[in-house]
Parts: sequence; structure tokens; C-alpha cells
Amino acid sequence: MSEGLNRLTIAEARRLLSAREISAHELTRACLDRIAALEPSLNAFVTVCEREALEQADAADRRLAAGGAPALCGIPLAIKDIFATRGVRTTCASRILADFVPAYDATVIARLRSEGAVFLGKTNMDEFAMGSSTENSAFGPTPNPYNRERVAGGSSGGSAAAVAAAECLGALGTDTGGSIREPAAFCGVVGLKPTYSRVSRYGVIAYASSLDQVGPFAKCVTDAAIMLRVLAGIDPRDATCTARPVPDYEQALGAGVKGLRIGVPHEFFVEGMQPEVEAAVRGALDHYRSLGAETVAVSLPHTGYAIACYYLIATAEASANLARYDGVRYGLRGAAGDLLALYCRSRAAGFGAEVKRRIMLGTFALSAGYYDAYYLKAQKVRTLIRADFERAFAQCDVIVAPTAPTTAFRIGEKIADPLQMYLSDIFTISVNLAGLPAMVLPCGYDGDGLPIGLQLIAPAFGEQRMLQVADALERSGRVERREPAI
Repeated sequence: MSEGLNRLTIAEARRLLSAREISAHELTRACLDRIAALEPSLNAFVTVCEREALEQADAADRRLAAGGAPALCGIPLAIKDIFATRGVRTTCASRILADFVPAYDATVIARLRSEGAVFLGKTNMDEFAMGSSTENSAFGPTPNPYNRERVAGGSSGGSAAAVAAAECLGALGTDTGGSIREPAAFCGVVGLKPTYSRVSRYGVIAYASSLDQVGPFAKCVTDAAIMLRVLAGIDPRDATCTARPVPDYEQALGAGVKGLRIGVPHEFFVEGMQPEVEAAVRGALDHYRSLGAETVAVSLPHTGYAIACYYLIATAEASANLARYDGVRYGLRGAAGDLLALYCRSRAAGFGAEVKRRIMLGTFALSAGYYDAYYLKAQKVRTLIRADFERAFAQCDVIVAPTAPTTAFRIGEKIADPLQMYLSDIFTISVNLAGLPAMVLPCGYDGDGLPIGLQLIAPAFGEQRMLQVADALERSGRVERREPAI
């Protein structure tokens, strides 16, 4: 009875659950069976919560039987291992937190619990969300479901791969510089990064506090809209969280794009891009024109400074945030005879190479004599990047761009060259610096059958318009989603 249910979208499953044509238990069992069949070779999950998931599913079935259950009641989801989950190991894919079990839930986890969502487990990621390929995980890389020699993207690679491989119906991720959008593009799923402050960060293990944002992975645009409405909203425990009312994002769907202006930034179509990526994105733009939209050229002139700006601000904030992992209060503790040795041995053993690299870069940028030259100057450039977007949105409703210069690269191809790895984020990090919403949906495949992702960027709190534009492309049927051969 449960065979194939794991391939349902959230919207489809919601209808069947409400009609009592399937049960949450059957749906959850189908996902758990899929996980058992694919793990650990896919390595999308760090922790699988089979017993807890089935208990949650049975509770959801009782709630569904009573009627009036919320949208995500009984829906099996995967959770990036960066969210505090009460009673469940939360590692951030790091040895330093390998045995950490929180006593509380992150706000977004609490909201999903109140909806009756089912938590299948915690997904793999780059350690402390620092990476673009999920190769920096203490638990090993997550391969791409479309080709196991390729990366799934990062840092939320496990969540993207789990959705693509139909191990779950949706997943949670975080995006600091592209960590939802890049893996969504590489794995051929929908990924949405909301406006900074739209979703609470309380209970999310911090990387760079002025950049981190929580968002969903889904199989379709409708599912992303459903999940975002649950995740978004004010939280008094997060001082950066907005009090703006949360709209019904599903209402934006189906309106089409006739009369809308789509901005095309020439800085995002760079020399050296994989030709198939550029062709797929430009093909999508042509299709939008055929649906009645107008495309206009816009300029984001400070884009060339974004990577340097980002890797100063993000690493500086990481240096401050990760100072708490000292071997004293929680996490890995190294054997030592004095306090300094305790710090050194705990952090040396607990952190991986990329995390250490970023801590050192950030500490240097914040150090006496260098703060003004590096961190302060980067913040000034950040203001210029934000102003670029404001000028661009005076001319258009949304911006369309590539997500990454290439499709998924080979595992091991860039891990030894940090600069090349950082350049993978060239089209995504500007959005985080500006605090804007952006999302990715599939727009084609390359000659090797690897997915290509289209990136949509909207003005602050413009998620409704962004979802409307994404839905129009998806609904038109221009891109037929191919199931990964896994």
C-alpha cells in the first residue's frame, strides 16, 4: 500500500491525507523504506529517527481523523543537522558536536511540530554550514543522486539530495551564501531562501549571524509556498525577526507573468560559464517572454567585489560565533592539564580544516590594526551591493540569473583549492549580503543529465511575486523533471 507514496508532492499528499485515502503512517513508512534502501551509500542522513517518525505519524493520523488538521500534518520531512531538535542528536556535521543532544527545539522545528509534521531524521551538510559541496562533513560527502561521482552541493547537500531521491517530501536547509540554492540547482529540486528576518533563526547553530537564513527544499513551487507559510513569522526570541504579517503564499500561484518585468543582470553571465547553463537560463528567459513578461537589462556593478566582501564578513562572524566551542560547556573535550591546552586540543580535534581556515581568516580580519582595513571596508561594500539591487528593482519586478557557473562538479575536484570552491558561489552570495529573497527551480539538464537551476531574486519581502514567477515557468511544462537514476 505504501509503495511509491514517497514520490508524492506535499500538495498531493495533503489532499490524500485529508481525504483519508492514505495514512500518515503509510506515507512515513514509504519514506523510511526508501531511506533504508539508499542509505548509507547516498549518505544524505546523519541520523535517522525511525521510531520517533512513526510515533509522530500515528499522532498525525489521530489528528487527521478528528478533522481540521493543518497543512503539514502527517507530512514526512528531513531536517538539516544544524537545527536544535529536542532529544535528537544535533551535530552540525562536526566532530566537536558529535554527541550533542539539545534540550529544546529551534523555533522552526517547534512550528513544524505544532503542525503535526513528521521528522524522518537529520541530514548531512558541510561542517557548520561552511562549504559548497557537503565534502566538509565529518561524516563524509553526500553524492549527487543524478551521478554519484558528483557533489550534491552545499552546505545543505543532504537535504537537497534527500528530496531529489524521494527519501522525504520536503526538507529544511539554511542559506548563508547560497547553501539552499546551490544544492537545489545541483540536485534538480526547488530551494527557497527567504528575506533576512522573514524566518526565525532561534535554535539554528550560527555560522554568520547577519547572513544566515532558514528555508525549504521541495519537489515543486507549490510545496515551497506551503512550507514557507509555516516557517515564517515573528519570534520574540530572535531580535532580528520581522513583525510583518505572513501572507498566504499559495494565493500568489497561478497568476502568470503577463505584464511583469524581469531583470537580466549582465554581470551574472560571465566568461567561462558552462555553455549549457547559460543556454538553459536564456531559454527560460525566452519562455517568460512567450508567456507575456518583458525582460529588461539591469546592472549590478559591484558584483565583482561580492566574494571578497562575503568571505570577510562571514568569516569574521564565524570567528565570533564559534568561539563558544571551547571544550568546557558542551561538545568534544580534549584531554589537557591546563585551560589553554584544553582549548587548543578540543578545537584542534573537533574542527575540520575548512572551519579552521575560516576561523583564522575571520580572527585576522577582526584583529587590532586590521578591522578598518578589512571588516569595516567589507561592510561598506555590502552597502553598495544592496544599493545596486535597489536601483535594479526600480526597473523590474524580479531578477532572473543562473545559480552557479556550472552543473555539479566532481567529488574531490575543488576540495584542495578553496578559492575555486568559493567561486562556485559567485551568483548567490550577493543576495545574502543584500538580505533579499531568492529561490531556485530546475530549468534544464546538461549533456550528462545533470540538473541546471534557474535563480529568481526579488525585492525584500517579495516572496509572493517570486513564487508567482517561478510557478509560471513550472506550470508551463517547459521543463519536465527527470527522476534521478538511483
